[in-house]
Amino acid sequence: MALSQHLDNAIERLWRSLKYEDIYLNAYETGSDLYKGLKRYFQHYNQQRRHSSLAYQIPAEVFHAA
Repeated sequence: MALSQHLDNAIERLWRSLKYEDIYLNAYETGSDLYKGLKRYFQHYNQQRRHSSLAYQIPAEVFHAA
């Protein structure tokens, strides 16, 4: 599979996670609320959430170990 296909799949998985784990649950009213919510979500996503594609490690730990 080409690199571009892997990247497309990763973006689709991220978008799906973002929608179902944050956007749909919070139904943000304003752009400002959305911005704050996305900031919180990505902080959690990168600093606390374990990812199956990373052998259930946290992305920040993997990045800093490299």
